[in-house]
Amino acid sequence: MAGWKEKFYLTTPIYYANSRPHVGSAYTTLVCDTIARYKRMCGLDVAYLTGTDEHGENIARAAAKQGISPQELVERNWRIFQDLWKLLDIRYTHFIRTTALEHAGAVQKMLRRARDAGFIYKGKYQGRYCVFDNLYVTDSTEPADCPTCGRPAELMSEENYFFKLSAFQKPLLDLYRERPGFVKPDFRRNEVISFVESGLKDISISRKSIKWGIPWPGDEEQVFYVWFDALTSYLTGIGFAEGEQGSEEFRKYWPADFHMIGKEIIRFHAVYWPAFLMAASLPLPKTIFAHGWLLFEQEKMSKSKGNVAYCEPIIQVLGSDALRYYLLRDVVFGQDGNFSRDALLTRYNSDLANGLGNLASRTLAMVERYFSGEIPTPADGADERDAAVESRAAATIRASLEQYDQLAFSRALEAIWELVAEVDRYLVLEQPWSLAEDASKRGRLARVLGTAAQALRTVTVLTYPVLPQATEKIWQQLGQRGKLAEQRMDELQWGQLKPGTRIGKPEAVFPRVDKEEAYERIEAMEQEIRQPPSAPAGALTPTAPARISIEDFAKVEMRVGEVRSAERVVGADKLLKLMVDIGGEVRQVVAGIAEVYRAEEVVGRKVIVVVNLQPRKLRGVESNGMIVAASVGPQGKPVLAGFLEDVPVGSRLR
Repeated sequence: MAGWKEKFYLTTPIYYANSRPHVGSAYTTLVCDTIARYKRMCGLDVAYLTGTDEHGENIARAAAKQGISPQELVERNWRIFQDLWKLLDIRYTHFIRTTALEHAGAVQKMLRRARDAGFIYKGKYQGRYCVFDNLYVTDSTEPADCPTCGRPAELMSEENYFFKLSAFQKPLLDLYRERPGFVKPDFRRNEVISFVESGLKDISISRKSIKWGIPWPGDEEQVFYVWFDALTSYLTGIGFAEGEQGSEEFRKYWPADFHMIGKEIIRFHAVYWPAFLMAASLPLPKTIFAHGWLLFEQEKMSKSKGNVAYCEPIIQVLGSDALRYYLLRDVVFGQDGNFSRDALLTRYNSDLANGLGNLASRTLAMVERYFSGEIPTPADGADERDAAVESRAAATIRASLEQYDQLAFSRALEAIWELVAEVDRYLVLEQPWSLAEDASKRGRLARVLGTAAQALRTVTVLTYPVLPQATEKIWQQLGQRGKLAEQRMDELQWGQLKPGTRIGKPEAVFPRVDKEEAYERIEAMEQEIRQPPSAPAGALTPTAPARISIEDFAKVEMRVGEVRSAERVVGADKLLKLMVDIGGEVRQVVAGIAEVYRAEEVVGRKVIVVVNLQPRKLRGVESNGMIVAASVGPQGKPVLAGFLEDVPVGSRLR
């Protein structure tokens, strides 16, 4: 059909709207955004759905803990998710909330189909259940821990409606055998097969003890089990609730091409979800891809454990592209990966600031300086160095397309940055700044800068799915018309940057940062998120400075301390670890003064210590207090506060 485009529908799991998302929970959404951008650049009509899961006991309990209604909680928190996706430049096409009226209609429609087919009955559930992960742990009444979060599972006993999951054991095993690509990666598929082969039991899909959920039709004492509710959102978001056959959009996009999930929810997506769809006589999605966890301090990020990193501080200090690049470059997709602020900052400076950013800045600056801001017409007679760069660019296009298709983001970026390094070496060898000094070599200068600019355009197009904001800026600086997002990556070729193109004003897209300073700024902002001041819900910082009362100031306890020992924090240029006597107690305090004060200089010195701060870690070293210092000059040089008179250790400041 003329004008028809191949469709591609992918989804993230919808997120529990009971708390602020962190880097680990944003990872799946960021990956899907990258896939969506890539598929669009290959000419596909892409629908991308995400959303918030707003029902269940964990939502009700979180709201009760805060003294608000569940509806108030989810109304606040779904906006937090949307605001974060904007900060990360996530371009979804559909956002679903499970409290939406049309979603209740879709869930009840799924139920009617399964019930009419004979797969629903009423019975009694008794066993252990995890309200945090909405997981049936065991049918036994004996104490048991949730295998996902490790918390004790709660004993439940009530009359519910059941889904005949046991009837789908053979159909599911046939599915995994006939469609080996249904669950990816392969080792996850093997885990699912092993689980199903061990035997499936019917599952309760309603709750009587919970009131915060979608009502069960014809039995108002019951609400839907949150996973029957949440999974149906993949249908609701594209119009399943409209009419018997769904909307035109639903018929266009369903079945989904990719459900992207974390490995901890694979049972719900690879076992329960296809069974629910089979019972409702609906087509199955093409692929369930379960990626690994993002670890922090070698454990899965978890607010209950306190080992989380938040996106907002990183974005404020480095920009959203830096976080996107780091997660996709350093984590092998599908496997567990470790999040490290130190590695993030290293990647930023080495790959983005000194790599792509430097290549763009110096190439465009030389075009501006030597050719009045126009891409030069290359002289005849390319030599082997020029040919090597062109050959590398062609190989990079092939390799990165292949790796993007396989979701091997790390390998795709590795190939692209090999091209960046190749062009850097080319410029060092050719020395265009020296060629510019000899009028007889102007033709060669044009060839060199034209080659570098062509390679920069190639890199810009290839990295757009990962670095949408920075590459759009480079695209404009290259003088290219239209939006970068509308370029066809599968039609990318050498020579598409036309000589004579007038470039825009060269500006740095990744300014280099002081690693230690950036580290401290990120940590300080994360501390504010973990312990927010009394402010309107969702606010990270006050909108304007505010005066405090004398009562507020009285809450700050400052004492005179004497430094007993001091040493540098390993791997940190600015930090000293101090053991400070504050009168009757010696405290370990980490202070950012190492660039000004040597360790031996501060031993024996009396300092002012804020002693009633919550402990926090700096570079993995716990600090139990804060040394008071002034910040002097444009570089913020720390100057320790002290006394002219002799003041006893432990004296309190008033």
